[in-house]
Amino acid sequence: MSVSVNGTNGLTFNDATTQNTSAFYGGLAMRNRIINGAMVIDQRNAGASVTYSNSGGYTLDRWLFDNTTDGTVTVQQSSTAPVGFSNSCLVTVTAADVSLAATQRCRIRQAVEGFNVADLGFGTASASTVTLSFWVRSSLTGTFGGALNNGAADRSYPFSYTISAANTWEQKTVTVAGDTSGTWLTTTGIGLTAQFGLGIGSTFSGTAGAWVGSQIMSTTGATSLIGTNGATFYITGVQLEKGSTATSFDYRPYGTELALCQRYYYQSWGSGAFANVGSSFGGIPIPNTLTQALGVTIFPVSMRASPTVVLYDDLGTSSKVSQPGLANNLAAAAGNVTLTGWSAAVAAVNYTVSYPVRGHYTAAIEL
Repeated sequence: MSVSVNGTNGLTFNDATTQNTSAFYGGLAMRNRIINGAMVIDQRNAGASVTYSNSGGYTLDRWLFDNTTDGTVTVQQSSTAPVGFSNSCLVTVTAADVSLAATQRCRIRQAVEGFNVADLGFGTASASTVTLSFWVRSSLTGTFGGALNNGAADRSYPFSYTISAANTWEQKTVTVAGDTSGTWLTTTGIGLTAQFGLGIGSTFSGTAGAWVGSQIMSTTGATSLIGTNGATFYITGVQLEKGSTATSFDYRPYGTELALCQRYYYQSWGSGAFANVGSSFGGIPIPNTLTQALGVTIFPVSMRASPTVVLYDDLGTSSKVSQPGLANNLAAAAGNVTLTGWSAAVAAVNYTVSYPVRGHYTAAIEL
């Protein structure tokens, strides 16, 4: 079989079929700047729902949910998805806020590391056009909004899209001319943020279709999901790519996608319930002391920067460790984890009895 290179689509075989270059090389080209756009990685919750009432946090990997309204929502990984996808992110309103204050907001967003968007040239005269595409489904219809932002949140491009039919998957595409102004980070900080508004107050709402020098999260008059009790919103297949045309979704191998997520968050047990066996951190008593054990752990990938590490005992209690066959809930003193760069950690664990200790851990350095 002969193969030729097609600069637009990838590799063309002699049977006239074309294989996208990114997929051919296992997704290493990273055409899609969004990580976990297909919502397949959920290290923290393994599909369990998380409730946000005037609160926020990371749900599915790399996706931050932010709710400062008087309403309440649950967020979780869902198996309801369009053809070609296995998962989506589901937001369900369990208590509505029908009248948002000017600065209140309900949104889901992903911050993209500067290294991964440096080639876009934002903030220069050579800024590239980008295209955001995604699949969406909601119990509500109407005009919805979102925005692209820089890390300082002082450059914003509000966009709108229309959901035409309730409870029906629809694919949306937004093309954005690159921003030639502002400061756009190109290293380990936030290079760009893509966010979807689910109820945004007037302070953070603006007119769609142009870059502005302020923090905008959605468009004026957009449908407020948080305003309807029981309303649902699903999203998946989120892709941000260079160019003015939306291409097919950049599927990456599961192991590749997981490793990309682990650059920002890693837990030493698998997705789901806390594992009480096979602990990943093992501490050996330090000579000449009865109150400390020393252990080393290696992260699976080099993290974005030195992460915050939290130890857990066999019962899943944070800031604790266990002694094999003896006891759980042994205090692991604050500040006892010393990071050695971005790839490993050394923990000197304070405890009360001179035996080896063990435990699990999380390491987090989200954007």
